[in-house]
Amino acid sequence: MRHMRVVVSHYGGPEALQVIEEACPEPEAGEVRVKVLAAGVAMPDIMAREGIHPETPPVPYTPGWDLIGVVDLPGPGVTGVTPGEVVAAMPIHGAYAEFVCLPQRELVPVPSGLDPAEAVSLVLNYITAYQMLHRSAKAKPGQRALIHGAAGGVGTALLQLGRLAGLELYGTCSQRSASIVSGLGATAIDYRDQDFVTEIRRLTGEGVDAVFDPIGGAHLWQSREALRPGGRVVGYGNTTTLRGEGLDAGRAGRRNRLHGIPIYLLYILGGWVLPGRKRVVPYSIQTLKRLRPAQFREDLTTLLDLLKQQRIKPLVAQRLPLSAAREAQELLGRGGVIGKVVLVCDDSRM
Repeated sequence: MRHMRVVVSHYGGPEALQVIEEACPEPEAGEVRVKVLAAGVAMPDIMAREGIHPETPPVPYTPGWDLIGVVDLPGPGVTGVTPGEVVAAMPIHGAYAEFVCLPQRELVPVPSGLDPAEAVSLVLNYITAYQMLHRSAKAKPGQRALIHGAAGGVGTALLQLGRLAGLELYGTCSQRSASIVSGLGATAIDYRDQDFVTEIRRLTGEGVDAVFDPIGGAHLWQSREALRPGGRVVGYGNTTTLRGEGLDAGRAGRRNRLHGIPIYLLYILGGWVLPGRKRVVPYSIQTLKRLRPAQFREDLTTLLDLLKQQRIKPLVAQRLPLSAAREAQELLGRGGVIGKVVLVCDDSRM
């Protein structure tokens, strides 16, 4: 049996993505072969392709952080899973394929009847949002939160989960996306024409309790200015710091594993020693998953239950076939995407 897989042949632009056909992988001991139904497309995929993300593997490799699939073939020594069982996983790379072999411990059961494209949105975007809200910011009902990039995949997840948590929400976005942000229960702030710190002060008086900032760098300190005393900036993604490096180093990606840490440490220290008790807290989904895998499983199970109950509704920006991986990354890379771009290998419902 043969299958299709997407490969990054070299670090660079979208042209680095190639679609190949090859024999299906065979699961080794402790692994399960999964038939992929949906794979998410995320900014970390693009930054890894460019060679600037801390999780960049050596080329050639197959991108794809998150997937929903069905168990196809348990490997030697695997018990407790049945062919046809629906599962979720966050392998960090490897999901852009029709079949992928994963350690059994990486698989999380998925309730039946869910749309694979909506379900895959939970694995990276919604867990990031959920853990930042409840484990990093420790948000409480009635508090205020500012979300940067509020119309994006993590941003819309933060809005939906923040509303469930009883928060008063504000979100920066483009004017074109303002109606989406407002429709999800937040006050939209146009980041192009409005100074968000000034606007937050005008709207709230003393500031917000939490800011969620994927931009990083000096923007973190600006976000801190929007806090009330005792508030927290949760920094994630760090796109400005990573993209500042370019593509000209020999071991692309590896050089960035520690890049940005000094400025984060400075901001964290500043939050403790400067008046106002305004903290800067870094968040990394992959680090937390490795350190506390049980929390990852628990949080994903909670989110899948919320989706099953229709209490959350991920926004799927576009569904594209696996063969259109390059088009999907180009679409996300241009910006302005509302929700999640998803590669679909089988568009049937689970």
